[in-house]
Amino acid sequence: MKFRRNKSEQVEPAETTDQGQATSSSATGSDAVTGGAGVRAEGPWDSAEVDLEEEDSNRVDLGGLLVKGRPGLELRLQVDEASQQVAAVLLVGSEGAVELRPFAAPRNADIWSDIRKQIAAETARRGGTATEAEGPFGPELQVSMPAKTPDGQPATQPSRVLGISGPRWLLRATFLGRPAVSPEEDGDLESALRDVVVVRGSAPMAPGEPLPLVMPGNARPVPGQG
Repeated sequence: MKFRRNKSEQVEPAETTDQGQATSSSATGSDAVTGGAGVRAEGPWDSAEVDLEEEDSNRVDLGGLLVKGRPGLELRLQVDEASQQVAAVLLVGSEGAVELRPFAAPRNADIWSDIRKQIAAETARRGGTATEAEGPFGPELQVSMPAKTPDGQPATQPSRVLGISGPRWLLRATFLGRPAVSPEEDGDLESALRDVVVVRGSAPMAPGEPLPLVMPGNARPVPGQG
């Protein structure tokens, strides 16, 4: 697996993230809060729900997440420049990407409502809009941020931010590109999200604390373009 690092300290293999204010509402049903099988009947999975003893050469161990490789998708790791710690995982395809960030959560409480408010407030501060909508995992945010085209013309960048609750964890998934504006239940990125396994571990963690992510042992950062 070959990796490269660009100016933003993003590490990736060659083959294999608002004026609006979101309305705070709880996800429908107790499954959305407790991480029951109802809203996650087809994934993403908790580590207790899969056989981790079964060897799977397509599954990449990133610590708090296990991500399965798919043809046509690249795995990229966002690395914090100061700490050199992995901050997020991205799966990138020809039509878009999904950014994954796992967090610790209480067993029987909803932290996604508060996180949605924080995302909406930050989006508004940066001049964007965030509108709440109902998605496959409950309330999600449809975000539009001001951006510029490669030739400097004003544009907008849409994204969809999902909060998926599991047993003592929350997985935040941000879709960019085609899945942000025209989601498909069986699309490559949507299907890849459902293949993800979250490894919460048994250590005590504060609600909202990021689950630790690690770089694969065969990761090899090399200079990127620019």
